[in-house]
Amino acid sequence: MNMTKKNQNRNLRQVLFEIIFEADTPAGKLFDVVLIICILLSVIVVMLDSVSTINAKHHEKLYTIEWIFTILFTLEYILRLICVGKPVQYAKSFFGIIDLLAILPTYMSLFFLGTRYLSVIRILRVLRVFRVLKLGHHVKEAAVLKKALYASRRKIIVFIFAVLTLVVIIGSLMYVIENAENGFTSIPQSIYWAIVTLTTVGYGDISPVSELGQFLAAIVMILGYSIIAIPTGIVTAELTLSGKEKQNTQACPNCSAEGHDNDAIYCKFCGTKL
Repeated sequence: MNMTKKNQNRNLRQVLFEIIFEADTPAGKLFDVVLIICILLSVIVVMLDSVSTINAKHHEKLYTIEWIFTILFTLEYILRLICVGKPVQYAKSFFGIIDLLAILPTYMSLFFLGTRYLSVIRILRVLRVFRVLKLGHHVKEAAVLKKALYASRRKIIVFIFAVLTLVVIIGSLMYVIENAENGFTSIPQSIYWAIVTLTTVGYGDISPVSELGQFLAAIVMILGYSIIAIPTGIVTAELTLSGKEKQNTQACPNCSAEGHDNDAIYCKFCGTKL
């Protein structure tokens, strides 16, 4: 009986792992797509709740929806820890920390007012879409430039997601720091300021007043110069590569690490059989 129970638990954990961590199976891909949609919807809910006119009419509904998403993400985080072989190692990994940070702000809002708006950091989890995009079929190109552009499309998409993530987080931080008194009336308005500053446009219609806000603005200005050059670098790097083999999306069932070669049998990080 004990052996049967152990086998059943092992099989259940294996099935959960394939659904939650793998992106090269139909169930895993569907899980990732649904998860990404939920993340985007939850971020939109937080952003809408920061708009005063919408907040006055629909605060209770938006607050309830936000808690529903938080509970769902909490259950998902717990399932990830249960089905992976080394839960502590996963919890300390990049995505493990992001998964935890995605749910903490809502719980912290029970003790510290305003912290729930920081839950927009969960948009970082959308970077998992890269795992889904890796499943696309490759098409042969006739010209070298066309091939380079096509090969770098995923990197450019990830870069765009990274920039969108950055402006959402910066805008939300500025909204928390400056508030409506200094012109930052909502998160969308603050995101507008972040985009204008990051792209070095600088309209000047809104500007931070506090020292902390001005310090953050200075960092955004410096980042703006480096970000502009990245897309060119991505395409240039692809031009120097000639048919380099892409890595697959298979995750290790023990340490949850990715980035293995297509012909890999064992995990190159912990040695577990894939």
